[in-house]
Amino acid sequence: MNAPASPPSPYSAAAPNAKVESHTLSVLVDNEPGVLARVVGLFSGRGYNIESLTVAEVAHAEHLSRITILTSGAPETIDQIHHQLERLVPVHQVTDLTMSMRSLERELAMVKVKGRGEHRTFALQLAEAFRARIVDATTESFIFELTGKPHKIDEFIDLMRPIGLVEVSRTGVAAISRGPDPI
Repeated sequence: MNAPASPPSPYSAAAPNAKVESHTLSVLVDNEPGVLARVVGLFSGRGYNIESLTVAEVAHAEHLSRITILTSGAPETIDQIHHQLERLVPVHQVTDLTMSMRSLERELAMVKVKGRGEHRTFALQLAEAFRARIVDATTESFIFELTGKPHKIDEFIDLMRPIGLVEVSRTGVAAISRGPDPI
């Protein structure tokens, strides 16, 4: 007996040669209970993936928060996500920062590495090369704090694996448009 087929994902619905792109969306919303649940529900209900998610209040007097979402899919899928987010009631504005080409993205990570002897020395040298700060140290481990573009943090983590990577904590992408105008 064959297992029932799972529903198609929007990623597989694209043409076989469609390029999957990663996009950073900035969503300005009312700061009220349930808004994040509605946004996340939109993604889960349609089978979209959220690679990174950050939320913070950005205008206290106006009760506005910014949700920054890193997601991926075919260009048609990204457009669909954008339009569906715009239709949600507490959403004031959706901006695809990837398309504007005038944005900055950063992420914070804390990386715990254990090691002795040469491994310890090598971990310190790599941390210096990546401008990571030591925020905690014992005789057997370090915790490094690293801020940068997500792919740079990925590179640092990959280099720490063979040395003695213990665990990683990441904030998710924070992004903002460049220049004097708001998004």
